[in-house]
Amino acid sequence: MSEPLHPPASAPSTPDWSATAGLAPDSAPAPASAPPEVRAESSTPAQPGFATPPRRRSAGMLVLAVIGFVVLGAVALVVGLYLLAGLGPAGLVIGAIMALVPLAIVFAGIRWIDRWEPEPRGALVFAFLWGAGMSVLIALAVDAEIRNVVAMAGGSSEAFEFFGAAIQAPIVEELGKGLGVLILFWTVRRHFDGPVDGIVYAATVAGGFAFTENILYFGTQLADGGLLSGGTIEIFFIRGLMSPFAHVMFTAFIGAALGFAARRAGALAGLGLFVVGAIPAILLHAFWNGALFFVGDFYGYYLLVQVPMFLIAVAIVIALRRQEQRLTAVRLGEYAAVGWLHPQEVAMLATPAGRRTAQAWAARHGVPGLMRAFIRDATRLAHARQRILGGRDGIGAHVDEAELLQRVAASRHALMSGRATP
Repeated sequence: MSEPLHPPASAPSTPDWSATAGLAPDSAPAPASAPPEVRAESSTPAQPGFATPPRRRSAGMLVLAVIGFVVLGAVALVVGLYLLAGLGPAGLVIGAIMALVPLAIVFAGIRWIDRWEPEPRGALVFAFLWGAGMSVLIALAVDAEIRNVVAMAGGSSEAFEFFGAAIQAPIVEELGKGLGVLILFWTVRRHFDGPVDGIVYAATVAGGFAFTENILYFGTQLADGGLLSGGTIEIFFIRGLMSPFAHVMFTAFIGAALGFAARRAGALAGLGLFVVGAIPAILLHAFWNGALFFVGDFYGYYLLVQVPMFLIAVAIVIALRRQEQRLTAVRLGEYAAVGWLHPQEVAMLATPAGRRTAQAWAARHGVPGLMRAFIRDATRLAHARQRILGGRDGIGAHVDEAELLQRVAASRHALMSGRATP
């Protein structure tokens, strides 16, 4: 068995991960044993038997990705021109600057959720553009059509306002945002491993939608009362500081549902869980919007109802992150058992405290980038192993495993030999 990468001052012990995770590694075939060289000292990458060439991204998928980003960019431009026409240059610029505050808060939350196994930046950019552009365009188009129908029918404006806020907006906006998450579920299945990933993608879509919506609200209020008016200050306080995660909480139900679907279900089966997740997303959104028509003391309602709901949501995310950490520990323990890792490294790679110790050691030795790559690839390796055990090799789990084993072995060898780059 190879030695651990480094002798930390207080090396974490190696607990019985399978017992704490509820994921018994002996219930499935073990991964392939490490070659003698890797088992002895991890001094070389995996041998040819394990060196399956990574599957190249097909030209068709690349073309679709380019088309997708071009379309979303064009849609975002259309939405931007719509805001410019309605708010004017000053209203758009100042409203956008104000909207950056809640967006920064949301991005900080997403980063906290996504730290364990970060999602590809391209997928997150797609998610944001979908939320800020396409889902807003869908909501605007449906709203304009319904307003035309209501106007032609001579409907009550007060009744329509309630219908639009409590019924139309929750349905249209959640389905519009959720469609973006569903597209990611279909197109980046190799990076959609569970509910935490789904929540990250959903939160990014929702953050983009809220950003554009906040520009509209802030810009409209600026035109009505000016920058320092009581109305502008209050709407910024309510939307920008009190409830930046409102849309995130709604759409997170869809992301979590698709995340559970990603563990077992096929692409089409994900449609069923998409609907399952959309129902609570719509109902919670409707409750949030509809309550404003009946509640006299908004701030009391916010403290008694919305704050507890937000704390419950945070608790659920923490529980899901801990489950992801336990899964990482179990799967990496299986690789340690056949010589790819030292058992002590499982505790280092699969616990927040162990990672902090490893990164501090790497910083002292001038190899922080190498350690980050080692931790990142080992975590992705654990998820690739989970996809194999879940029968999801149709999306390239074995190919990913072979590539990641080589990268983990190479990073580990470079760390032990003191190289400055992977």
